[in-house]
Amino acid sequence: MPTTAYNPFENAQAQFDNVAEYLKLDEGMRELLRQPMVEMHFAIPVKMDDGSTKVFRAFRFRHNDARGPAKGGIRFHPHETADTVRALSMWMTWKCAVVDIPLGGGKGGVICDPHNLSRSEQERLCRGYVRQLYKQMGPNSDVPAPDVMTNAQHMLWMMDEYETIAGGRYPGMITGKPVGMGGSLGRTEATGFGVIFVLKDLLRCLDIPIESTSASLQGFGNVAEYTARMFTELGGKVIAVSCWNQSDKTAYTFKKADGCDIPQLVEIKDSFGSIDKEKALALGYEVLPGDAWLSQDVDILIPAALENQITPAVFPNISEKVKILCEAANGPTTPDCDELIKNRGIMLLPDFLTNAGGVTCSYFEQVQCNMNYFWDKTEVLEKLEYSMTKAFRAVYELSKEKNLYMRDAAYIIAINRVADAVRLRGWA
Repeated sequence: MPTTAYNPFENAQAQFDNVAEYLKLDEGMRELLRQPMVEMHFAIPVKMDDGSTKVFRAFRFRHNDARGPAKGGIRFHPHETADTVRALSMWMTWKCAVVDIPLGGGKGGVICDPHNLSRSEQERLCRGYVRQLYKQMGPNSDVPAPDVMTNAQHMLWMMDEYETIAGGRYPGMITGKPVGMGGSLGRTEATGFGVIFVLKDLLRCLDIPIESTSASLQGFGNVAEYTARMFTELGGKVIAVSCWNQSDKTAYTFKKADGCDIPQLVEIKDSFGSIDKEKALALGYEVLPGDAWLSQDVDILIPAALENQITPAVFPNISEKVKILCEAANGPTTPDCDELIKNRGIMLLPDFLTNAGGVTCSYFEQVQCNMNYFWDKTEVLEKLEYSMTKAFRAVYELSKEKNLYMRDAAYIIAINRVADAVRLRGWA
């Protein structure tokens, strides 16, 4: 589905403006919170394997750090835009606030396609990114993490470059690192599991057994994989999975009416989340168009890929059976679709609450690095479930008390917390 018709930063600002009006924020506060406080645009020259030099455009934005150091991933994507990174930095501020961790919002990106870069070229790109940003990064100022098409190895290269320049050990300057090199157990599963911790508690509130539910997902990267794994382990049934196919540059939906075997699909996907079409056909999956995930007769839709996927143009394709829209991706629903969701009576779990498990576990990793003491996986996941459930219940109870759409309730809690920190610091 196309994403170019909508500007994600304008979407993020529109969502903020609606809640700012509800909260009666003054003009100074609105102006401060509706845009990043710091924007860095820069070029990274990289010596390629063939001896040539290629220059990559890159970004790092800090939206707001009133509640703590900026936190946010670094994306590698051939179609990355400054406005996408702006929006994501803003959403990170609300995400950290809604789960009540002492961090602010940041985001980074590099315009590149890692599929077309060798391992050594990717390493030089990562090190170049840090060299350009060294003075603006650090455990007490801005802490990056993996995001779209970046991984633990990329983070480790970045940490190593930072430590080389700084002349010391600073594992808390970046998160999402390999376990044993400052990474946290449970981080791999954290975002996807966090999605299900929130969904599970919503189903409990609605008195719907998870074993009786079915779902359709968009995406099959890390977040979607672990969302699907836990959902099926708890007894739910995933009917369809849609993902991008790198070999022929198009998206497909892989469907099994009696339920997808998630570990089986994991076995036939690549490191970027592309499922092998021929192998899926051999295993008995129907291969449908990429947008077919949206029209399945399921109880729950879980967009776990890119922004701007659920728009008024495609909303009529959503089955009348759908009861819950569980946003695992960042900004998958456009603001002009919210009224349609409300009118249909679909319960919405907003993105910056639902997918906050990743940043919550990143915070746990940072805490462990700074203490130089690491928890076992059970402890990490127990703390994660506690944090996600506590955040969900606060949002759900406010939505019920004030008869609010869940997205609005989550924004009210998050924006109030950030605005309070801004006032206490005397910034506005």
